[in-house]
Amino acid sequence: MRLPAHKQSWYWGGGLIVLLLVLWGLGNAVMPFLIGAGVAYLLDPVADWLERKGLSRTLSVVVITLCVVMLFVVVVLVFMPVLIRQTTQLIQTAPEMVTKLQVFLVNRFPDLMVEGGPVSAALARVGTTISERGGELLGTVLGSVMGIVSFVALFVIVPVVAFYLLLDWDNMVARLDELLPREGAPTIRKLAHDIDDVLSGFMRGQGLVILILGTFYSISLAVVGLPFGIAIGVLAATLSFIPYVGVVVGGATAIGVALFSFWGQPFSIGAVVAVFAIGQIVEGNYLQPKIVGGHVGLHPVWLMLALSVFGTLFGFVGLLVAVPLSAALGVLVRFAAARYKESALYTGQEIPPQPAPPTLVEIVPAGTAEQKRNLALVSREMAIAAIKREELEEELRRRREIEAKAQEKAEKLERKTALD
Repeated sequence: MRLPAHKQSWYWGGGLIVLLLVLWGLGNAVMPFLIGAGVAYLLDPVADWLERKGLSRTLSVVVITLCVVMLFVVVVLVFMPVLIRQTTQLIQTAPEMVTKLQVFLVNRFPDLMVEGGPVSAALARVGTTISERGGELLGTVLGSVMGIVSFVALFVIVPVVAFYLLLDWDNMVARLDELLPREGAPTIRKLAHDIDDVLSGFMRGQGLVILILGTFYSISLAVVGLPFGIAIGVLAATLSFIPYVGVVVGGATAIGVALFSFWGQPFSIGAVVAVFAIGQIVEGNYLQPKIVGGHVGLHPVWLMLALSVFGTLFGFVGLLVAVPLSAALGVLVRFAAARYKESALYTGQEIPPQPAPPTLVEIVPAGTAEQKRNLALVSREMAIAAIKREELEEELRRRREIEAKAQEKAEKLERKTALD
């Protein structure tokens, strides 16, 4: 008997709720495994490409692992200390920049910048807040990351999990496909393909865009001679996954630092502006269309909402899974919207049910059915007569056996009497 659709929905919905509750309860304990699974997912196309080039799956995974480990070591030993140092110095210098801005505004707009006035007080609070909150945020992020992602989890669990998942990725996907409910398997495969298309387009494409922009901004600002250029370049590139946010935040910060550092040097200030202008032009006209493409379908507001909600609910783990979950939810919402437009709730008209399978009618000459019925009755009577005949023959056989045994006993009795 077919399981009703509403019962299937209840079962699968309950399973999803249980899974989310388990993840919420485990919290940071599962973070290394989520990171490892994400790394394996991102690197699976590279492993497939190496396999097509003739390498075995194991050798492909080993080559990828060695390259990633070497890149990670270079970033941690060479790049990360510079980034942390410049970020800390930028936060510490913020109050001084705000003070100089106050002096500039007082000189240019004395009526606006009255001592103790709202604008002056607001600027003073901004400088103090940036210094205090920025340092607190940096310390909190670094402390939480080092507290949550322990040394063992970062340097042992994540690489090991990523290695084994990447090694067995195709087999795992095949086994999961076998576990899909047979009735809904085609729909689930289509949804999974759409989610993979969104994730691969966004995470791999946007990651490459961030890497290119971060390298360009950092090197260009360093060549211009802008203080804290690497930190500002990384900030602008990291926020570039939200259109215009990265260039606005990074550009405003860079121009503010340039005005503070290069006052009276219009060429240097113009060079900083040109760096971000070129970066925005290249990103909008080449990097985004060519690398990310137009099929991603993740709206910036949807991304910001997902980061805010998942970060609030699940903390650092929520930030890690915000983008993939928001992509999956976006695909599911579009699928539900398409089904809604096909339903009676949208059209206002009851959609007729699926037609029943057609009844096949065979046209035969008159009397064919009666003839078949008579033949069936004759066949039935013959079968009954054969059964009765077999029963009668069996009864006669048993009687003969009984008579033979009785006669044999009588003969034995006669012989015994004659001997006596």
